[in-house]
Amino acid sequence: MKRIAILLPLALLLAACATLLGPRDVEVPLARIQQSMERRFPFNNRYLELLDIRVTNPRVSLLPETNRILTRMDTAIAPPFLQRSWTGNLAVSGVLRIDPSRNAVVLGEPRVESFSVDGLDPLYANRVTRIGSLLAEEMLADYPLYTFRPEDLRVAGASFYPSKITTRGDALVVSFEPAR
Repeated sequence: MKRIAILLPLALLLAACATLLGPRDVEVPLARIQQSMERRFPFNNRYLELLDIRVTNPRVSLLPETNRILTRMDTAIAPPFLQRSWTGNLAVSGVLRIDPSRNAVVLGEPRVESFSVDGLDPLYANRVTRIGSLLAEEMLADYPLYTFRPEDLRVAGASFYPSKITTRGDALVVSFEPAR
């Protein structure tokens, strides 16, 4: 009984501390996001048995004005029945979301910003660029860019959960709220 009398106030004090700690922010540098994105590449796929597409060299930037992330990549497109390939560039942006089941920041709603293919006949270029949306979705939809460490989710014995993501030019800022 004495033990409960001591532990109960201590437990209440710790619970009160969590709410006193209030929200906190964790910065994820752009370099960490870049490293994470590089693990996804090179990306190779064949579409409709007609085109072999290879995507390499992702270059990540953050778009604070729209709270999105932009990835520019190099592409090589080769029909397997030809001895020729075309190179180009693909730019995909996405919304940053929190996936609570994976404790991660993931890329959502990938959108093709541009897809250019050098030297491709305009008749075919239009058709190939339609594949860009499929490619973006397959490559990057719900791709985890950063996974939270256990120490990001617990501070001084209190549990926190990520509640908001803000982009700056050089980092993501993830805001954490105390769990109640």
